[in-house]
Amino acid sequence: MHISATILGLAAGSYALEGRATSASAYSSNSDGSYKLSSITAPVQGSGDPGSTSTWNLTIDDTSSGYKQTIVGFGGAVTDATVTSFNTLSSSNLQDLLNDLMTDSGANFALMRHTIGASDLSGDPAYTFDDNGGSADTSLSGFGLGDRGTAMAKLLASMKSSQSDLTVFGSPWSAPGWMKINGVIDGNTTGNNLDDGYLDSGTGSSGYATEFAQYFVKYIQAFEDLGVSIDAITIQNEPLNSQSGYPTMYVYADESAQLIQNYIGPALSDANLNTKVWAYDHNTDVTSYPQTVVDTAGQYVDSVAWHCYATDVDWTVLTTFHNSNPNVNQYMTECWTPSTGSWNQAADFTMGPLQNWAAGVTAWTLGTNSDDGPHLSSGGCGTCTGLVTVNSDGSYTFETAYYMIAQFSKFIPNGAKILSGTGSYTYSSGGGIQSVASLNPDGTRSVVIENLFDNDVYVTLTTESGEEWSGDIPSESVTTWVLPASS
Repeated sequence: MHISATILGLAAGSYALEGRATSASAYSSNSDGSYKLSSITAPVQGSGDPGSTSTWNLTIDDTSSGYKQTIVGFGGAVTDATVTSFNTLSSSNLQDLLNDLMTDSGANFALMRHTIGASDLSGDPAYTFDDNGGSADTSLSGFGLGDRGTAMAKLLASMKSSQSDLTVFGSPWSAPGWMKINGVIDGNTTGNNLDDGYLDSGTGSSGYATEFAQYFVKYIQAFEDLGVSIDAITIQNEPLNSQSGYPTMYVYADESAQLIQNYIGPALSDANLNTKVWAYDHNTDVTSYPQTVVDTAGQYVDSVAWHCYATDVDWTVLTTFHNSNPNVNQYMTECWTPSTGSWNQAADFTMGPLQNWAAGVTAWTLGTNSDDGPHLSSGGCGTCTGLVTVNSDGSYTFETAYYMIAQFSKFIPNGAKILSGTGSYTYSSGGGIQSVASLNPDGTRSVVIENLFDNDVYVTLTTESGEEWSGDIPSESVTTWVLPASS
């Protein structure tokens, strides 16, 4: 499998090696795996001949009036499971994998989330960077990355050396237990809150708000010492999720805003750190939460992070939020990729956010072993399959979700501008065409088209610059057209 993956990376890399495209090209990945970033028949300029194939019309505004958000990147979550599994590879195989993931000869991933301490995708036991045997450590003299934190920083540093445009952001699943009311990282939902005075006389009136802020400073500095610049943090993964099975911590919206405005933001500034703070890091069904944070702590918060787990996920929430907060960036920072998921799940959680002002997307998770782990024995996710599975024989396998995300990441680079467009529609029966387009830094245009029908569809694309392109989109596929710069 590793050999075939390497060959694939070289073949798909022909796009990157061409430089600025002078003619159209097309690449596709499909439900049955017969296409994996495979070169297929390019669209033709003009109306073309659909024959008896079903037809569909799309439009894009590739002039300045159609410019939307600027892309930062795509990628996945670097969890302890990712680090542990990747580090079982030989040094040469690991470097090949990083080339496949991080360079333009592969998926060109440029956005990586990582876990600050343990998550549900960590081996036992759960940990933070300052557990101190459960005793208070107000000076943070017991702070240390430990073996797992150090290994994670080193892997991220290797990724950075392969991808100069890499943006890294970190999210904790819990503060150190001694900073919490219940005194533990996991296992207890009673008092599963930061001991910061919020529930009594207000944030900072007692407890560890200052120490919580300094915890982030020390973590960022420690990662920098190992060659990883932390571009952004969220202060709590899923702050509205309090579960006993794995590390979580409940943080109220007002509390989050006050912690960032009065403690974390100033602490980062005082330490001369350029790390940004992203608000929320949870589902699309409580938009009041990030709005509260932005309203109070906008001095330090320039972005909002969203997850996909709302009962009825609605990515148009991001457009509504953008309309009220046009200067705030947005990201889709977590959606899982279970092995039992539909073929287009990862395409959907990438396509929807991009159509609605997201500047980047990260999947949960980047890599696991063949048992979807390692993970915590209590409450760990046992069905979270990585974009990459590392096999017991020292090889690795790219899962379907990898190819679906790579159909975006490989052809919509950092700095690309998403373009407004029309024609995307999904029927209640499940069939339909969804699309998103970008104007790339080199002037080329990428059009990603998701065909949800079980038959080929002949798509005609009309551009605001006055062009028409048409071509076949294979059944149950995500296909990317790369069009030359408009004349």
